[in-house]
Amino acid sequence: MSTNQRPQTMLSLEQAVGSAPSLAALQERIRESRWCLDQVRHLIPVSLLPHVLPGPLQDREWCLLVASAAASTKVRQLLPSLQQTLTQRGAQVNAIRIKVQTPGR
Repeated sequence: MSTNQRPQTMLSLEQAVGSAPSLAALQERIRESRWCLDQVRHLIPVSLLPHVLPGPLQDREWCLLVASAAASTKVRQLLPSLQQTLTQRGAQVNAIRIKVQTPGR
């Protein structure tokens, strides 16, 4: 029985993503979106935070994903202060969009 198999090299997820330019760009956009939420987290009421997630950041537009229409209404009232804080902290975000997530998506 001949075993002429080469040993397989295991890559970590980070290594695999780093070796694929499109995945690396996606990972960077996710990191930037999370950074944006970290910068404005203190402006969002604690009771509302579990219902807000960072969404896509594309073409200088950041999307916040919210769990319900009620949460969307509350977050919409915060948009001017969220935008101002992001601008002051150097984020390249010109607009913030809110999207209500439907269950199962």
